[in-house]
Parts: sequence; structure tokens; C-alpha cells
Amino acid sequence: MIPEERVQERQLIDRVLAGDAAAERALYDGHVDRVFRLAHRMTGDETLAQDFTQETFIRAFDRLPSFRGDAALSTWLHSITMSVVLNGLRKVKRHRQRETDLDGARGVGADPKGDPVLRSALAHAIDQLSDDHRAVLLLHDVEGFKHAEIATIMAIPIGTSKARLARARAALRRDLVSFAPEWTS
Repeated sequence: MIPEERVQERQLIDRVLAGDAAAERALYDGHVDRVFRLAHRMTGDETLAQDFTQETFIRAFDRLPSFRGDAALSTWLHSITMSVVLNGLRKVKRHRQRETDLDGARGVGADPKGDPVLRSALAHAIDQLSDDHRAVLLLHDVEGFKHAEIATIMAIPIGTSKARLARARAALRRDLVSFAPEWTS
């Protein structure tokens, strides 16, 4: 049996493909925040994140007729987002410090009452991760995707997703050990 959410998703896609502008807007509105958050967390730059979000939806609407529905629409969109972001970052060809604190991303972030030094250290530690490790960490621990979904999004084996998450977490523990010395074990 097909879950109700997937049926509604398919109906929305069919309406978009039939040229229904309201359905196109609903699809965009339903996913733009998560796409932007992922792009922002991957780039650390609001302007780049906005550009990559726009590019993601341009590609998604162009490719919507080929969407088979094997995965959830959100998984498919995150796959496009990761491709756009990683290709875009390669084109930018510069590594820089994030200008925006992690909790600066729209609607997401650490507890605003939390330790600002820890938040800053965490943002820096995440920024130091490779693009692949940062992507898996953000998709799993922040966005809540399962390893099978991450594997689909990033076109990698499930085991690679699990290994990258473990390495990313180990690097964060190592970089943030001064906040909790017991993390060294």
C-alpha cells in the first residue's frame, strides 16, 4: 500500500506537469526552506545558498518529468541540491571561513541560550570537515535523513554514508575535546 503522503506528492507532481502554476508554487513553498538550509550549511554563505537554492529548483522543475518516485520528492530534491552545491563550490575554488554563525540559518540552529563559544567552535569544526563528511553529517544529524536516503542523495553506498558520518563525528569530538574531555574515549 502506498502511504497517503506519497499519493499526495504524486498528485502535486502531476498537477505541476500539467502546467498548474499554483501546484508549482506549492511544491516550491513546501521544500524551499529545507533546500536553502542545506545549501546554507554547506556553503556558509547566504548569497551562495540563495543562488544554489534557485539553481536547485530550476533543475528540479526541468527534470520533474523524469522523477520516477522511487524515493521521496524531498530526497530527490536534496540529491539535486547536493549536486548543485558541490559543483558550485568547486567552481568558486576558494576555502574561506564561514561568515554566518550556524544558528544564522533560517529556522534552524542551536539553542540561542547555549554557549556562544561552543557554537562558534562547532561552526568552525564543521567548516573544517571535507565537503563529503560535512554533507553526510548535516543530512543525517541536522536534516534527519536516514543512511539509505543519504546514499541516494549523494549517489554513494550506504556503508560509505555510515563511515563518513562516523569520521565526521570523530573529527568533531577531537576538535571540541576542550568542551568535554570525556569525548576522547
